[in-house]
Amino acid sequence: MLTGKQKRFLRSKAHHLNPIFQVGKGGVNDNMIAQISDALEVRELMKISVLQNCEFDKGDVAKELAKGTKADIVQIIGNTIVLYKESKENKQLILP
Repeated sequence: MLTGKQKRFLRSKAHHLNPIFQVGKGGVNDNMIAQISDALEVRELMKISVLQNCEFDKGDVAKELAKGTKADIVQIIGNTIVLYKESKENKQLILP
């Protein structure tokens, strides 16, 4: 679980990132979770865009992605979700 100070730090780092994945009409599936989990291992911090045609609530999508990848939700703003997961082998960010 992230503290408020850690979330602020991660939000400032994520501000300049572009969304890498998009969740569309089909919602979240196992293949998507596996790919996001692999990308989080490399990047630690990433944005995911929820498209307009997604049938599910963006909060539910964020919770499902966080649960499947064992990541923390940093922020949900607009249709963008920011996830953080500490990398085991490629540590780049040092949290305050």
